[in-house]
Amino acid sequence: MMQLPVLDETAVQIIATIVKFLVVLVGVLHIPPVMIWVERRVPALMQRRRGPNRVGFFKWRLWGLLQTLADAVKLIFKEESVPGSAYKGFFHLAPLIGLLPTLLFVSAIPFGPAIEIGGWKIPLSVIELDIGLLFILAVTGVGVYGVTLAGWASNGKFSLLGSLRASAQMISYEIPLGLSLIPLVLIYGSLNLQQLILAQSSVWKWGIFLSPISFLIFLICMFAETNRAPFDLSEGESELVAGFHTEYGSAKFALFFLGEYVAMFALSCLCSVLFFGGWQIPFVAHEQLVSLTGSVNIAALCGVMALLLKAAFFMWLYVWVRWTLPRFRYDQLMKIGWKFLLPLGLANVCVTALVLAALA
Repeated sequence: MMQLPVLDETAVQIIATIVKFLVVLVGVLHIPPVMIWVERRVPALMQRRRGPNRVGFFKWRLWGLLQTLADAVKLIFKEESVPGSAYKGFFHLAPLIGLLPTLLFVSAIPFGPAIEIGGWKIPLSVIELDIGLLFILAVTGVGVYGVTLAGWASNGKFSLLGSLRASAQMISYEIPLGLSLIPLVLIYGSLNLQQLILAQSSVWKWGIFLSPISFLIFLICMFAETNRAPFDLSEGESELVAGFHTEYGSAKFALFFLGEYVAMFALSCLCSVLFFGGWQIPFVAHEQLVSLTGSVNIAALCGVMALLLKAAFFMWLYVWVRWTLPRFRYDQLMKIGWKFLLPLGLANVCVTALVLAALA
């Protein structure tokens, strides 16, 4: 009989990385359809109306779930138009530049503890880095280039103004976002996301209890970094039509939506990892879960579900805030970032350092 080749550790890790990336890619592609449905159904419930409930499969309406499928088919097959004065190469490239950093962001998230397959330990993150937190901050900074390039390449006034607003907004809020993470690094002593999760083995060791000010700053910056209401000034339809993506339609318009929802999901996962124990299940240690289930893999799957449920809460929070708070003025937006969040973040870092030094 033909004997199968024995794989070494490098080959196993390469195959596992490819498989994990494909799983993550397929997973994030399902986020926009679900979230578009949620964006319609949740405000309908808030406002006591029905929302989309007609489009289904023959006689089964399925609560209007297939409405987003109809929208996706429409965008994919819709004829694309490019402005004659646009810089066409960059115009086509901008949506991809906005999407790729978010995919790299998601790839660094540890969705659960390691699983065992054929005697090999496979970590449940596509890329595992000792400086994962710095890697995430680096790739999120690249995302602004896609927005800026889209507005500039469209060669239109509204698009350019939207991209300039988005650039100033994202750069301004990345500073307090980074400052909000420093106290957590000081407290837990690591930049490795998996180590940060393991350090939150008890509920009372979660980041939200040890550094609540960091959580407040991070939560506000989450909305600003993803251009979500009440910080959606770059897409302010009352002022700029649609902002930086005014000239985009069909599949490229869908790519911008995909990038936005993937960024929302990535930041929701990161918030869960940093402040709510990540894949840790409250009041149940991972070792207890392994002994209860009798399988490392089943316990890891429970951890994945715990992280996704925590992230789902923040995805719902995005929708809730959007339909609750009005849009800020642009000067108010910048004042919150520079005059409130920046001094608060610096003070939070100093106080955390002093407290840790006093306790040492």
